[in-house]
Amino acid sequence: MSYDGKWVFHSMGVMNEDFEMVYLNAEDYISSPMPYVDETDPEAVADELKERRQGVATCIEVCGSEFYMMVPLPEGVSQKEVDEAVAAGHIKLRNGMMYDKVMNCDERDGELWLEVGEGMSEDGWVKLSNGEYLDFMTMRFVKE
Repeated sequence: MSYDGKWVFHSMGVMNEDFEMVYLNAEDYISSPMPYVDETDPEAVADELKERRQGVATCIEVCGSEFYMMVPLPEGVSQKEVDEAVAAGHIKLRNGMMYDKVMNCDERDGELWLEVGEGMSEDGWVKLSNGEYLDFMTMRFVKE
């Protein structure tokens, strides 16, 4: 399998009541309970929903040894504001989405590995591929 290309959100891993990781599709994740949010506070709920929607719109691009974790531009931002932020070096754009930095990845024995840095793993690399998915943090992606 070639890992090069665009990978789109498939599901979000969350802990269930038995402390087991379960994966929820976008709709189920967005509407799932918010244990760390005061659900009686409309502003806190709106902020959490906004963050969840942005999370499910996240994608990954793998280009050879380069790994891009990309998020959509925030709602309501004008093209002028985007252009100014890019010119000032505050954000980087790729295919109309923001990314922080290009990370290094490597295919080893048919599996995709990401360089995460010293202290994050024994050798600074973690395996992302999991059968048909890429697992990044608690998100699962599928190739587009």
